Amino acid sequence: MDKVLIRGLSIDTVIGIYEWEKQIHQTLVIDLDMAWDNRAAAAGDDYEHALCYETVSNRLTALITEDPIELIETVAEMVARCVMDEFNVPWVKVTVMKPGAVKHAQSVGVEIERGHI
Repeated sequence: MDKVLIRGLSIDTVIGIYEWEKQIHQTLVIDLDMAWDNRAAAAGDDYEHALCYETVSNRLTALITEDPIELIETVAEMVARCVMDEFNVPWVKVTVMKPGAVKHAQSVGVEIERGHI
């Protein structure tokens, strides 16, 4: 299986359940593994057949910063749905990390897989 990967996509947004969190921006860090058949793009060295990681990254940044969100679980589901629906990706693994959310942990997060390979 071929994959297109995005690692460490940092997005500053309003995220959290506490009132003080709703008044500030915090950073989320997102990793994506997206199933994508790269053979057509590689065979013709043709961008038109590639899954553009810049376009995906820009779309996800816009999506996550559009409105305040309380849970990183919600972010993960939103990301998976967007990638599958808007970019026709058949399978995606999404990891959403929230650095500094827990005092003695570097980061906390969730990971989901959606779709079929």
